[in-house]
Amino acid sequence: MALAPEVIETLSKVSTATLTTVLLKKGLRNVWLRGTRPIRSGQKRVVGPAFTLRFVPAREDLATPESWASPRSTRAAIEAMPEGAVAVVDAMGVTDAGIFGDILCARMAKRGVAALVTDGVVRDLAGVLGTGLPVWCQGAAAPPSVAGLTFVNWQEPIACGGVAVFPDDIVVVDDDGAVLIPAALLDHVLATAPDQEHLEGWIMTEVERGVPLPGLYPSDAETKARYAAFKAGK
Repeated sequence: MALAPEVIETLSKVSTATLTTVLLKKGLRNVWLRGTRPIRSGQKRVVGPAFTLRFVPAREDLATPESWASPRSTRAAIEAMPEGAVAVVDAMGVTDAGIFGDILCARMAKRGVAALVTDGVVRDLAGVLGTGLPVWCQGAAAPPSVAGLTFVNWQEPIACGGVAVFPDDIVVVDDDGAVLIPAALLDHVLATAPDQEHLEGWIMTEVERGVPLPGLYPSDAETKARYAAFKAGK
């Protein structure tokens, strides 16, 4: 599922912190993917539909260098990734085997993949950084994936960072990590998140001019009325 440009534009202006607040109000508490940290500071916020990949524990008869040539391999999965997708990889939190290196990340960048998000690690760190592919992960490790993991499939439900991720759920990543928006809640988030972001920006200006927090954050009826008047004045 490709996202409309206006959807990407809207969500690119909303922080992952705000998104967790909006989703919390809908009863979703577990939407932040643990262990997904930006591989470099200053990566721009990325928005895209999830393209899922799944690893399981290494099994010696399956996790071999020869498996990289299999029709069911990370290489084949990368060739199936559509432009604009966010590759979300379930590596079970394993940090001593790199799921992708510079060559695979370079191919993803060439195909127009928006970002790589995983609860695992990458390898060939300098090379991965050189590809320009935005990556969120737990760091780097020299051993290849087959040293600790077996790749099994793509585009099926996975668990990444303790969060259930389904293909075509929407992923937003920034300096705070990765947040999942269930596809069924996208319209609700688009309708409410921008105003929540705007409200919190206005609250910050109120804090800066010395307004006390009680009644301001969270906002009581009087504060909501002042905010409504502020918006109307815009």
